[in-house]
Amino acid sequence: MAATHIALFASGLAVLLLLVQGSPPGPVVRCRSGNTNCTVTNGYGAFPDRSTCRVAAVAYPSTEQELLLAVSDATEKQQHMKAVTMYSHSIPKLSCPGGPSGQGLVISTQLLNRSVSVDMATSRMTFEAGITLRALLDAAAARGLALPHSPYWQGITLGGLLSTGSHGSSVFGKGSAVHEYVVGMRLVVPSPVPVNGYYAKIVNLGEDNPDLLAAKVSLGVLGVISQVTLQLEPMFKRSITNRVVSDVGFEQTISSYAAATYYGDISWYPSQRRVVYRDDIKVPITTKGKGVNDYLGFRAQPTLVVASLRASEELLEATGNAEGKCVLFRLQVDTLIAIGMGFKNNDGGLLEFTGYPVIGNQSDMQSAGSCLRSAEDNLLTACGWDPRFAGLFYHQTTISIPFTTIAGFIADVKKLRDAHPDALCSTELYLGFFMRFVRNSTAYLGKTDDVVDIDITYYRSKDPKKPRLYEDVLEEIEQMALFKYNALPHWGKNRNVGFLNVKNKLGAKLDKFVSVMQKYDSNGLFSSDWTDAVLGLRGKEVVVQGDGCALEGLCICSTDDHCAPKQGYYCRPGEVYEQARVCRKIKSVEADG
Repeated sequence: MAATHIALFASGLAVLLLLVQGSPPGPVVRCRSGNTNCTVTNGYGAFPDRSTCRVAAVAYPSTEQELLLAVSDATEKQQHMKAVTMYSHSIPKLSCPGGPSGQGLVISTQLLNRSVSVDMATSRMTFEAGITLRALLDAAAARGLALPHSPYWQGITLGGLLSTGSHGSSVFGKGSAVHEYVVGMRLVVPSPVPVNGYYAKIVNLGEDNPDLLAAKVSLGVLGVISQVTLQLEPMFKRSITNRVVSDVGFEQTISSYAAATYYGDISWYPSQRRVVYRDDIKVPITTKGKGVNDYLGFRAQPTLVVASLRASEELLEATGNAEGKCVLFRLQVDTLIAIGMGFKNNDGGLLEFTGYPVIGNQSDMQSAGSCLRSAEDNLLTACGWDPRFAGLFYHQTTISIPFTTIAGFIADVKKLRDAHPDALCSTELYLGFFMRFVRNSTAYLGKTDDVVDIDITYYRSKDPKKPRLYEDVLEEIEQMALFKYNALPHWGKNRNVGFLNVKNKLGAKLDKFVSVMQKYDSNGLFSSDWTDAVLGLRGKEVVVQGDGCALEGLCICSTDDHCAPKQGYYCRPGEVYEQARVCRKIKSVEADG
């Protein structure tokens, strides 16, 4: 059976490499009547608690004046609001307004998507907040300019990526977080009293205004970002080589590697005991090369093949066949490595990886996402996680651990891997433990140390009450990172438990952020139960207690009922990090006792 599914996947990947079409993602806001009586979701079709976000209406301002009017009207009615972006790729409920369900307003930035101005003397450009990363990079490149750093996925907007602190990978200079290159911002915020006839006002924050330290990374609770001015630099090129080595002792090299490689990152495949170092450096614009980053995971994928892969994963889960997962996903990793992970040497054709190094303009190499830009083909192909078909569905644990303690964390994970060799194969469908480097920040919700940011992506059941293979191992790793190693969460990713104790971890920086938040939105119209819980405000909690709550990361188990005792999963201590409480499959409770 496993061989059949592996053969199916291999043939499907061959088909994928020949495809050039794709259905762009569907809308994240859907309304029953015009722009009223709407539901809001994210790009994955499900929030961590699987709840439905209902709002009274959506507004689509196309100018700053229309944005001002939308915020003013809602403020006058004391209506809760949230900005929502075109693709809404944040996993937590950042785009769902507070207040009673079905009575809030979402303000889409979809039409606020233009370049506003450029100052070539200073290499600064101003953009509207709804511009997508791809459009921003193209607009800058047309002027001979480059954004120094960016996330790897193009399907996000400028306002969205800033609100969640998104980043690339580097500890050089100011580091890889995009907000470090913000030198100005215009916000539309509520006003409790009329200003020129509006219950809203425009706040213009220059680079010397300390409130910019809150606005740069804000979770959307200050107001709606209208425009952002970025410090760019003249276009340059990057030279990239992926290098595969054994994982023996690699944890001792992470700090030195980050210090030596301008844009480097690391993909660790723990069950395969190998590491892919991405040797990624800046080179002069005159260097020969027209390379492009068209990462395979972000290309339009044949929905039948992705659905078959998902069905294979579900079957392996249902039959308890962790070894089958390991075989299947090793084949994928081998294939990705052999064809250059989607890098193309010559800006054309899907099969144009001819070898390393791949050299190309910064704007062509720093991010990917061609599944967003193809013509509609009625879902024959799409982004692999598009919720309109039965494709990929996953959890993400994304946490930042200081360089000073990262070796200890990896060593602890290796102990769990060695005790359970098949337990982490599930992560290897999604780049394993994917590590990028980020510098500490003066932004109040930015990183507090120089850190290794680790993305761990893994299977999520369509049934919230159905446990996963080796659920306990990934839960122990999650808790170990958060509590033993004091990791900070990525604001736009993670399960609920990832945000426990954020208030204590940020300390005085969070107090400063809350002070600015109250200055610009004293009535909390842009706050919600979720953002209050994350920030430790108004008595709200990020965890949700109930039967099976630990299976989805809504809680940390403290009783067996938080797991799935009827399916053999019970709440038990961790094996390496004994303070953890995890849902472990036990064949016999009596034997366990």
